[in-house]
Parts: sequence; C-alpha cells; structure tokens
Amino acid sequence: MNVRPTFLSVIAGFLLSCGTSPFVAAQVHKDYLPSAYPDRLTLGWQGNPATSQSVNWRTDSTVTRAVGAIVEAEPSPELDSKATLVEGTTERVKLDGTTKLYHTVQFKNLKPGTKYNYRVGNGTIWTEWFQFTTAHDSAVPFSFIYFGDAQNDIRSLWSRAIRGAYSTMPKSAFMIHAGDLITTSNADWQWGEWFEAGGWINGMVPTLATPGNHEYFKDDDNQRKVSRHWRPSFVLPENGPDRLKETAYYMDYQGVRFVSLDSQGALLDSTVLDAQADWLVKVLSNNPNRWTIVTHHHPIYSTKSGRDNDEWRAKMEPIYKKYKVDLVLQGHDHTYGRGLNMPLGKSRKFPDGPVYVVSVSGPKMYDIGLQDWMDRAASNTQLYQIISIDGGKLLYQSYMVTGDLYDAFELTKTAKGKNQLTDRVPAQTAERLDLPSEYLKRFKPEQLEEYNRRYKIYKARKTQ
Repeated sequence: MNVRPTFLSVIAGFLLSCGTSPFVAAQVHKDYLPSAYPDRLTLGWQGNPATSQSVNWRTDSTVTRAVGAIVEAEPSPELDSKATLVEGTTERVKLDGTTKLYHTVQFKNLKPGTKYNYRVGNGTIWTEWFQFTTAHDSAVPFSFIYFGDAQNDIRSLWSRAIRGAYSTMPKSAFMIHAGDLITTSNADWQWGEWFEAGGWINGMVPTLATPGNHEYFKDDDNQRKVSRHWRPSFVLPENGPDRLKETAYYMDYQGVRFVSLDSQGALLDSTVLDAQADWLVKVLSNNPNRWTIVTHHHPIYSTKSGRDNDEWRAKMEPIYKKYKVDLVLQGHDHTYGRGLNMPLGKSRKFPDGPVYVVSVSGPKMYDIGLQDWMDRAASNTQLYQIISIDGGKLLYQSYMVTGDLYDAFELTKTAKGKNQLTDRVPAQTAERLDLPSEYLKRFKPEQLEEYNRRYKIYKARKTQ
C-alpha cells in the first residue's frame, strides 16, 4: 500500500537530515485570533480606585458596540434585571495586518469598599459575571501581589506563578508587574499566552503594569517605542509625564502611594530620564500617604556585577532617599535579591533608604552575582510576592511557585516616619544559590571560580 507522506513528516525528515529534532521544530504557537466574544479581559484604573473601576477587553472587527453591566454584588442570581448599563469606548488597532478592536468601560460613582458584579460585551454577547471590590477611602489594611519578569514560556511555566499567587492571596487588591511581561514586544501570540495564563484572574484582580526593555521596539521611524499592545491592552492612570502615558504614573490606595516609572524609556533618552525625575519629585513632595512604593524594571542595584544602571541610579536614588520611599520593586535580572544600600557591617535594623527587591516570576534564569547590598538571594527559582499593609506595618513575603515561603521581612514605621526592619526569613528554608544547569555547563573554569569566590564572601558576611 502506498502512503502519501504528510507535510509534517516531510518537514521532520528534512530537519533530521539537518541534525534538528522534529519534536522541537514541530512545536507551534497557539493561534490567539479574536472573535465577537470578548477576550483578554483586564481590570485597571484611570480614576479614584475607591469610586471607579476600568475594564478592558478585545474582540474582532465585527463588533459595533461596547457596553458594561454593573450591580452591587449579591447572592441572588437575578443580576441581569438589576444591573446598570454603561456605554464603553472602542479603539481600532491594526496588528499583524488585521484590525482588532479594544474596548474600555469606565464604571464611575461607585461606593468605596463595596463588592460589585459586572460583565462586558456588545449587549448581546457577554462575558460571564465577574466580581471586584472598590478600595476603601481610608487606610484600611490590604494586600497586593508583585511579580518580576514573566517573559518566556508564559503559558507553560509562568501560569503557575500567577495562579499560585492568586491561590495564596485571592483577596489581593491588585497585581503589580515589574516589566518584561513578554519577550517580543509586538508578538501577539505572546500577549495571548500572557492573558491566557492569568485567565479570569485578570477580570477579578486589577493589573498595574510597568514596561521593561522587552516591551520596547524600534518603529518604522527608527524610534524606540512601547509595544503596540501596551496602551490598547491595559487601563492605567494617565497622570504621568506627557511622553509616558500609561507607562509612568501614580495611584493612591488606602494610605499608600504607588509610583510606576518607565526605566527603559529613561535609559533610551536622557531627556525622558530628566523629565521623569522632575515629575517624580513633584509626585513625592506632595504625598499625604504614610507609605510610598515605587516600581520599575531596571534595578537600582543589580543582583550581578556589570549589570548596574548607573545613570538611572544616580538620578533616582537621591530622590528616593530624600522623600523617604519605603520599598522599590524591580525585575530585569532574572534572579532574586533583597537588601539595602548601607555600608557593610552597619546594622540593617534602621534603613536609611528604601528596601530594594529584584525578583523573577518566569522560567528564564540568569546567574547570580551575590552583591554586597543583598541580604537574601535566590538563583534558578520562580517566585511571586505578597505585600500587606496594616497601618504602620508593612509585611513582605516572597513565595516560591511551589507555595513555600522563601523570604520575608517586616517594616514598622515610627511616629516620626522612620522605618525599623525585622527579618522574617523562614529558618527552615535554606537559600537557593546553585547556578542554573546551563550556566554550570557553559561557564569557563575562571567564571566558576569567580562565582565560588563571591559565594564564600556572601556566606561569610551572612554569618557575622
């Protein structure tokens, strides 16, 4: 019997002759084409989080109306008859040669500290009913989630980070992403994986995203710009510098001022760096909140020598210290580090500046440098963080994607605004400092020797 070879078998045979595994080559990316049904739903804010909530979603170009329905949450299933309809806005975006529609509904005049049910669609085709809770209009205790880079293998491996974080703290007020959500700025399939990994969580817990270097690309006019997906995909505050709409912004939430900074935009253009620094001074010099937390992609202090962003640090760290920023959440280095910029040997009990954190939530891993500023480190480990604010106390907890606590500390703020740091590292959890296997294979002997030298210095410092 003659059997016609399939297309894939022909390709596989060719690749085998070239020495390439057909199993690698046959892997294809999932097709994330839009339809009339809403997808890529995400919550965000462009107004006061106590009295408003924004919702964003995507459809194909056949949809002619964007509308949301909202009602105070109740156990009765009779939501449809009681809901208020709110008309939305639509943006047509051409990506990969086809037009997609991105829709936004702004729910306004909501009650603080109140749970709502909502759904969105075109008036006929709807999403399921989701639920969110508005912020309180006072400093009520709350928690939020922070992720370092997702970037690679988002659907297969990063998904366990966001789902694990939600499982650990399902009542989180929102999620912070410190850049490099994807690896190729305008690759729709990667954004599709990102939204699929979060799934319905994105419709229940708002997103505050900060761009990284992988969100930027060189446009046809030879200018570096943020991804074409960025502004259509998210609803973020538009109170930042003119050139950084929805990439640099701030938001006040129950006694905390959260500031997102666009470090990539600043490192590409010194005028953007200067303008952003001037804007930050204005934002922090008129800050009535008890706590201040800053997010950006590139670390002030890297977890590895040779990766410091000196220009960024020289401009921003003096501002952080002057205006008493408490915590700086960062990504980029694909390892974990938490610590302070204080002289070695000096007590870490009373920080004279922010606590700096670098973390990674996705599977892409680098080698770690074990720098002098670091008090807790991790190599080759996917993590997510839960941060809780309760009056004058801030509790930081970093979890491995297995759900086990890896790092923790507490900041207690005195009446005079000075922080006291208490280390809460779990005694039963040893530091994970082994290099990723790929680095062990490709490192030259002198590189391994240098790592072992840094490792011994780091461990000796920790036992002093």
